[in-house]
Amino acid sequence: MANHKSAEKRAKQTIKKTERNRYYRTRFKNIIKAVRSAVEEGNKEGAQEALKVANKQLHHFVSKGFLKKETASRKVSRLHKLVNSLEVA
Repeated sequence: MANHKSAEKRAKQTIKKTERNRYYRTRFKNIIKAVRSAVEEGNKEGAQEALKVANKQLHHFVSKGFLKKETASRKVSRLHKLVNSLEVA
C-alpha cells in the first residue's frame, strides 16, 4: 500500500492507464484479425472494408499515444500488401 500522497496518486494513475492500454491492445488485435480472417476467407470486399477501418483506427491509436506513427504505418502497409495479394490471385 502507498505511504505517501504522491504514491497513492501514482497508483491510481497506473490502474487507469493499465485499463486504457488493455482496451487499446485488445481492439488492436481484433482489428488486425478482422482483416486477416477476411483475406483467408477470400472475401475481397470484406477485406477492403476491414482494411479501411484498420487504417483509420490504427492512426487514431497514434494520436492517443498507444502506438508510434511508424508502427501503425508498418502494420497498415503489411495489411494493404495482404489485401492486394488477394486481388492478384
